[in-house]
Amino acid sequence: MAEIKEHMKVIGKDGVHVGTVDRVEGDRIKLTRKDSPPGHEGHHHYIDRKFVGVVEGDTVKLSVNADAAPKTEEAGQKA
Repeated sequence: MAEIKEHMKVIGKDGVHVGTVDRVEGDRIKLTRKDSPPGHEGHHHYIDRKFVGVVEGDTVKLSVNADAAPKTEEAGQKA
């Protein structure tokens, strides 16, 4: 997790964009709000580190496909 930095791209195992790193908080990657799916705008979403496959350059590659990446939502925050 130490090698994951702000503004890195997060992609699924299939190469599909999942989000952009806002920062690392504990064992989770916090994604920027601009990557929130429709209906969830204004919320930060998180990906648990157990789904991180490898970090290559400025890209975090997950061990699961983008559509299977479980993202948890930050409760109670709106833009």
